[in-house]
Amino acid sequence: MAQLTYAFITPTALRKGRTGGILARLISRSGLELTTGRIFAPSSKLLGELAATLATQPKTAAYLQAIPSTSQALVLVLKGEDAAAKVAAIVGDDVSTGGRGETIRDTFGDSDASTGYFEPGVIAPGSATEAAAGLALLAAASDAEGGILDASASFPAGTALEKTLVLIKPDNFAFANTRPGGVIDLLTRTGLALVGFKPFHMSVAQGEQFYGPVLDFLVEKLPDGRAQWESIIAFMSGKRPSDCSAEEKELPGSQPCIALIYQGPDAVAKIRSALGPTNPANAPHGTIRKEFGTTIMINGAHASDSVENVARETGIIRLEENDFKTKIAALS
Repeated sequence: MAQLTYAFITPTALRKGRTGGILARLISRSGLELTTGRIFAPSSKLLGELAATLATQPKTAAYLQAIPSTSQALVLVLKGEDAAAKVAAIVGDDVSTGGRGETIRDTFGDSDASTGYFEPGVIAPGSATEAAAGLALLAAASDAEGGILDASASFPAGTALEKTLVLIKPDNFAFANTRPGGVIDLLTRTGLALVGFKPFHMSVAQGEQFYGPVLDFLVEKLPDGRAQWESIIAFMSGKRPSDCSAEEKELPGSQPCIALIYQGPDAVAKIRSALGPTNPANAPHGTIRKEFGTTIMINGAHASDSVENVARETGIIRLEENDFKTKIAALS
């Protein structure tokens, strides 16, 4: 029977850029569906209530209660058969930081018995009951304590900051694999803060808006320009606009994506540099499109090319809307 569980990526792991590696191992090893996710700035109250649900992990519960309320963390929600047990085994528990990398905590967490230092890196409930209790708390707090947040306090005072959008494209989700995490891992080198995270399915209508600005260019340059444009939308949403009714265009598409928001100095330019040129054949080694792209269309990820387009594109895919709690409610 399909069930939901969650993985709580700690503020330290989020800040240190360990998100990509954690996500890669969670998806590839579990085979579960990444249903939703959200950046949180959890209050002391929420952290205390969440800690109380983790009866089998006293060290983890104490860690949660000690997190400063100004910190930011990432919560991933996964769905599938025996999801809680699978994720708990992959993540590890209070004693899983002293091995050789068998669990995610082995790799990304740390502890020192002599000093009492304990940093789990990622936290997962130990049972379906704990998962359900934690998800209910997180869903209830997701409006007030989650969303696209601000990390300006983590940069030197007076630093000029901007935000930018990245879409991890559907070609990374053909099966449960490490590619989505790998894309995030390469974005980490920019030194920017990850302040927004939302898995979503682009509708055909959103695709028409999102890629509207390139239609005239393609029609002018190519004899089959409109067909090429429709192919882009079909790749992102699962259907060509000409094959859909007006009502069908508004429905969520069949192709999974992840939308990310990064914040920091020169965020647009830094992310575009990490992405590489549109054509993977021309992309330098170490860029996302060289590593993960195959064609001009199937090239791993999209990134906004200006601050103005960040606002336009995030508005089209309605990134501010909170589907975290509605998805948990619908699937619980």
